Amino acid sequence: MDPALLKQREAFRKHAMAVPTIEKKPKTESSAPSFKERDDYKKRMQRPPTAPRLDSNSYKTMSGSSQYRFGVLAKIVKHMKTRHQDGEDYPLTLEEILDETNQLDVGNSVKAWLSGEALMNNPKIEVTEDKQRFVFKPVYKIKDGKTLLRLLKQHDLKGLGGVLLDDVQESLPHCEKVLKNRASEIVYIIRPVDKKKILFYNDRTANFSVDEEFQKLWRSVAVDSMDDGKINEYLEKQGIRSMQDNGPKKTVMKRKKPSGNKKRQFKRPRDNEHLADVLETYEDNTLTQKGVAVTNNSNNK
Repeated sequence: MDPALLKQREAFRKHAMAVPTIEKKPKTESSAPSFKERDDYKKRMQRPPTAPRLDSNSYKTMSGSSQYRFGVLAKIVKHMKTRHQDGEDYPLTLEEILDETNQLDVGNSVKAWLSGEALMNNPKIEVTEDKQRFVFKPVYKIKDGKTLLRLLKQHDLKGLGGVLLDDVQESLPHCEKVLKNRASEIVYIIRPVDKKKILFYNDRTANFSVDEEFQKLWRSVAVDSMDDGKINEYLEKQGIRSMQDNGPKKTVMKRKKPSGNKKRQFKRPRDNEHLADVLETYEDNTLTQKGVAVTNNSNNK
């Protein structure tokens, strides 16, 4: 063989060996997945699906949230009560109420529920005649100290007792100022059941002085654990007759009940009594009149 060619072949091999090459091996396709792939698949299936993130203001547009609806209603009633206590008693529309309570972002369904059902049926909200405006509805219609004293006088005269301080504070604008100015004409009594204050009219004409001996005797008698029957029994043992209702008694007329044993007697008709001796019997369309038989012919009318 030619030595020149051998030198060229040897030089080409050295040059080829000096150049680096990357050999890509073909992947062997397998029909069954590996154990690692199976484990990863099981973990993905057992992992709970991630819920979409909710915006903090998205609950305001949810029409089916009853809690949100009643929250809006409670805020409106509280605001209307505060307005009334501050002396602002003019009615407002729904849009004005939502504007004053910073709730203009409520949905249309909530607005329809407020105007058509919630505010209409709320006992603390009064609707105007046009059914478009709303105002707070207090327990008592009192505006100042004169109307408050008139209310207390009516309760005193009719025997209705006192008025709760909570109801007065809810109904009377600027209540604290009015009660301070009318302190001499009002009596406060704390109810022992729930420790609530009751307002009574201070009737000065009923004020009279009682001797101290009578006061001591009155306070020495303990009747807290005794009812009316025991008190009457104690008074009778001491020779004291208890007060009875001596007013005129109404007499109730008792109706006589008809006895069921008596049978109803058949009363003969009183009409045509003068013909009793003429008409005797009726038998087979034949009228017998004083022994003479008269046959009625059906063809002769």
